[in-house]
Amino acid sequence: QVQLEESGGGLVQPGGSMRLSCRGSGHSFSGHVMAWFRQPLGNERVPERELVASVTSGGTTLIGDKVEGRFTASRNNYDNTLILQMNDLKPDDTAVYYCGADRGNRALVPAARIDYWGQGIEVIVSS
Repeated sequence: QVQLEESGGGLVQPGGSMRLSCRGSGHSFSGHVMAWFRQPLGNERVPERELVASVTSGGTTLIGDKVEGRFTASRNNYDNTLILQMNDLKPDDTAVYYCGADRGNRALVPAARIDYWGQGIEVIVSS
């Protein structure tokens, strides 16, 4: 059974940092792009998920415009993990964050193309 499991979410104050992890199992993701998307709480329409960051199997990294300079992404192909380091968090970063993987292995990947999704994890930025 293919699974992507996110961890690390929760409540953080504005200006704070948080690290999200995604671990894949049940499948080799060596030929996939792995990516983080996010979506406002209460909205579950997949195509409307915003691409936050992605890393191809070859290491090409894309960071979304809204988080450029604050978020970084890294990947370990040996254990199928994807990390999102979020710094200087803002209330607008509040969302459900989803890990996804796509066979197309392109850094700029729309949510509709994603083959596998995690369950999502909440990140709430509030004082």
